[in-house]
Amino acid sequence: MDVPGHMPRMRTPRPDTTRISSMTQAGPAGSGPGAGMKILFAFENPLPSTEADAEVFVTTARYLAPLVARAWLHVPMRDRAACAALQQAMGQQATGQQATGRQATDLSVIRAWAPPAPAGLRHLACGLTIVWRRAFRQASFVYTRNLWIAWVSILFRQRVVFDHYRPWPDQIPPLRRWLHRLMCHERFVINICHSDYTRQKYLDLGIPAEKLHCIRNGFEPGRLRTPMAADAARRALDIPADARTVVYTGRVNHKKGLPVVIEAARMLPDLLFILVGSYGEGPIEDMARDLPNVRIVPFQPPEVLSQYVFAADVLLIPPSLQPLARYGSTVLPLKLFFYMASGRPILAGNTPDVREVLRHDQNAWLCQPDSPPALADALRRLMDDPALSTRLAATALAESQALTWDARANRIIAAIAERMTAPSTPAGVWDGAQRRAWRRQSWRWLVHLLRTGSPVLPPDTIQGDPAPP
Repeated sequence: MDVPGHMPRMRTPRPDTTRISSMTQAGPAGSGPGAGMKILFAFENPLPSTEADAEVFVTTARYLAPLVARAWLHVPMRDRAACAALQQAMGQQATGQQATGRQATDLSVIRAWAPPAPAGLRHLACGLTIVWRRAFRQASFVYTRNLWIAWVSILFRQRVVFDHYRPWPDQIPPLRRWLHRLMCHERFVINICHSDYTRQKYLDLGIPAEKLHCIRNGFEPGRLRTPMAADAARRALDIPADARTVVYTGRVNHKKGLPVVIEAARMLPDLLFILVGSYGEGPIEDMARDLPNVRIVPFQPPEVLSQYVFAADVLLIPPSLQPLARYGSTVLPLKLFFYMASGRPILAGNTPDVREVLRHDQNAWLCQPDSPPALADALRRLMDDPALSTRLAATALAESQALTWDARANRIIAAIAERMTAPSTPAGVWDGAQRRAWRRQSWRWLVHLLRTGSPVLPPDTIQGDPAPP
């Protein structure tokens, strides 16, 4: 987990004007906003990995690398052979990647001096040792999702770009004062939030708005380069040609809102529900065991996963508040962007996070969250109205063209370039109201930790809405 322990107070060093000016000079990447930049990407977990956070970070790095003069990836790996294999794999993944100038294979892998386990020691070592690497001294800034690495980098006079989906001020309130100091530091360049929901939590903490950018995730166009007709995809997957299919892709577990899907499946025996992404026996597998119209599929490689998406009549984002309200996971999952680009209609819950991207009766159909009857009614509506499904899918497909990883990388590099050349930003306010909220929420966090054993505090309240009219 990328959460540091107790941190001493930081002193603000003098600006490094030499590094700022070097950022604006032309370099091998051309004349774009990233010309002259050198980025050290720092990831704290071994690769390759099937975890969503690894996919987001590594894919972002691959798409940013061609836009800058030099890029490295600092990551804990077993040995040099593993580093070479990772670099080769990233080069293969870059096939078809839209880029100009330098190729994505120029993202050089640096093996972190860190043990593979336990995770806490690995994260600690990644932060303590990165500062001794030559790339750390050569880089214009460190790009990380790890608060510990961000803090150590700033202490050693390096700039930091932070990229993470979680609203840490709300989820681990004891860190609020420290987070405020960290992100108001002049060497903290920007916090790239994945949702407006998360950005607002940092604004509430008093972080200057100029340092907070909402830049959402994206999808890999290459995974959908050759669309398949539904009947062809079903033949490839041994799905009956006449089946009306509802497909979910992602981790199959109770934290993803899937119980409401299982209950809706009981009400719709004429529909086939396919849940792709099982890692073995669990609560959802147990709930679905007696349902002949629910098919649980193990985790699949990307090329097979695409076939399941193309085989769908409806793609499902479980309409539930539970992932955020109970488990503290900010949603807007990666599947949302992939779904939009698939040409299939999307059904999701009418929840605040989803509404940042999906709009009812325009690019998706939204229903009341955590209501199996509402989900069943929405599925019947989409299945019985092909014209509606086609219209929703076409709108989502058109809008997805602005939601690729390439588009995200260009937005990120433009935001960083703007921040690097902007005047110093005054620190945000930390006043009596902030201190009182800090103490109150920290006490609530401690009670939650003792009761549940979970260090992530869910929000006080979060509400969804019925289906829009």
